[in-house]
Amino acid sequence: MRPDDTPPAARESYLPSATQPIRAVVWVLHLVLPLLGLWLLLAQPALDVEWHDNPSHFALILVVAGVNVVLGGLVARASARRGDARLLLVSLVFLSSAGFFLLHGLTTPGIFVDLTLGFELAQPVGLTIASAFAFASALPLGAGAARAVLRARGALWAGLAAVLTAFGVACLAPGLTPLSGPLPPHGAGLGPFSLVGVGLYAAAAVMMFRLHRRRPAAVLISLITAYALLAEAMVAGMSHRLWHLSWWMWHLLLTFAFLFVAYSAYLQFRREGAAGGLFDAVALSATARRVQAQYEEALEELVGHLRRRTESGVPVATRLAGRFRLTEGQAAVLDRAGAALAAERDLSERLGALADVGRQTRVGRPESELLTHVLDRVRRAYGDVRLSLMRDGRLIPYGDGPPEPSHVAPALAEGRMVLHDGRAVHPVTVKGRLAGALSVPAGTTAQDEALAAALAGQVSISLENARLYRESNTLFRQYMSPDVAESLLADPGQAALGGSLVEVTALFADLRGFTSFSERVSPGEIVEMLNRYHSAAVPCVLGNGGTIVQFVGDALLALFNAPARQEDHAAKAVRAALEMQEAAAAVSRRVVSEQAAGRIPAVEWPTFRVGVNTGTALVGNIGSPEFRGFNAMGDAVNVAARLQALAEPGTVVIGQATRDLIGPARVVPLGDLSLKGKARTVRAYRLVALEGSNG
Repeated sequence: MRPDDTPPAARESYLPSATQPIRAVVWVLHLVLPLLGLWLLLAQPALDVEWHDNPSHFALILVVAGVNVVLGGLVARASARRGDARLLLVSLVFLSSAGFFLLHGLTTPGIFVDLTLGFELAQPVGLTIASAFAFASALPLGAGAARAVLRARGALWAGLAAVLTAFGVACLAPGLTPLSGPLPPHGAGLGPFSLVGVGLYAAAAVMMFRLHRRRPAAVLISLITAYALLAEAMVAGMSHRLWHLSWWMWHLLLTFAFLFVAYSAYLQFRREGAAGGLFDAVALSATARRVQAQYEEALEELVGHLRRRTESGVPVATRLAGRFRLTEGQAAVLDRAGAALAAERDLSERLGALADVGRQTRVGRPESELLTHVLDRVRRAYGDVRLSLMRDGRLIPYGDGPPEPSHVAPALAEGRMVLHDGRAVHPVTVKGRLAGALSVPAGTTAQDEALAAALAGQVSISLENARLYRESNTLFRQYMSPDVAESLLADPGQAALGGSLVEVTALFADLRGFTSFSERVSPGEIVEMLNRYHSAAVPCVLGNGGTIVQFVGDALLALFNAPARQEDHAAKAVRAALEMQEAAAAVSRRVVSEQAAGRIPAVEWPTFRVGVNTGTALVGNIGSPEFRGFNAMGDAVNVAARLQALAEPGTVVIGQATRDLIGPARVVPLGDLSLKGKARTVRAYRLVALEGSNG
């Protein structure tokens, strides 16, 4: 990208399509008509009458040179303020042309000197030097070139002053140089160098027009026009017909060129009320971006000021007008724009806070963590937001903050908002009941009230979800593995009534010797024994992703691969069975120790035996819409129960299908067993240990 390039969106024309050609034609006609007039005067000598008036010529030159000096000074000041190389070069265009034009006026015959060569050459020399500055000003200067120009600022000023001084002395000091001598009969000029100047002006105008296409501005149009008119002035000056209309034409072209820029600057000054940014449109893109950043900084500072107006109380004009050289009118406009932007920012930030609170309302986040995050987030958008929660029938502040007054709770319980001490207190509900109160600084508009009410509603939803999940999570995890609980939460359809054929691994376990044990102890001791064994066994099942289907007396049925799917369900099931036996053995050792200490009766406790089998079963929820149970039916489950019945106490027996799925393992073949209810034998194994990691 070139240094003066701007984004494509900024290159779109700023004029309606229907008016662009018309304006272009009018502008071209303004530039063509002077040349047509010059051609007509030169082609028809009778029309090119002579008008010789030295005082009028001198006065005209002084006025135009003065306008030029003022323009050059304004642009030079803008260059110094913005640190812009292009503005520096444009100022040199005006000042060099003004200086030589003034020398042309000072050498007006009969004012200070007679007709001299310097009188004729001052104008083309000045315009040629100015054309070089004009061409340089239109170039797309990069950062390095711009810095080089700015570093040479002093040398450029000094060089121009030296050239003007030397030329002035040479023209005004009699007999010092040929410039103070008489003018040749047929006039004098720069010859081909004048054409070079015309070409430089034309090129500068074209490049400035391209810049205008990217950054439309009236001041750029006036500068383009001035460059074009200066080129035409050089062409008109080549006629050398002193005091004729064709000779006066280049004076008028110069006058129009500089007055056109001055008038455009005046209109912009009236529109903006200040001279600070009159020529910003001419500046380099880097300068324009820097100026834009400064304006954005001013607007951001204004927005920040307006959003904390109650704290600072300092008028915006006092804070910004002097710093950014704003007029009172500009400050007032900026104040209104900043107020609108501040209101929009507040609204956007509050809506963003609402959306963020909604995102935090997700399954699994603890209540305290959720509320702490929510309060921190909404306070950045809504200010001093306070939360109270119901505890023992009273509103207790959550975190820091004073308690809500006693008269607030009854109104909140009815679902009404309460205004108290400059704050709006909204009810926070869970299942339609008052669960807390959200206190927000009272707003000034209906929009503020609606946002505060929406915030209270969102906090209610978040709190209700957190508490419901906590309850359901506790309930789920008492009956099934964490994986199954999360699966059902993510896809509740899995809990619908009905069933499907699924390959499962069933684990069936019971306590050998339970009947004789129960005949010899009290019911309380039976319950204690069952709870101790099941407390040891259940974590083994759940920890391996199994689902406890049912407890029937001393028996336990667990399923793997249902309801949540598991690729390695057989390995998980046998691992759970081995862990159960280890846990049960630990329980037995503690019991023996307690019996030896006399803390419990010396009665032999039963021992776990486990059967595991894999196969297809009908799995689903059986019951009614009001009460249902998850279960599995089929030969695979029945075989697991039969294998458990054949197992020795403290061992695990598995079927052939399970053995095929678990990979390397140490097993003892039990042969083909005849099981109750089975017409065909079932090959079984006593599982000793798993080898490697298959889960």
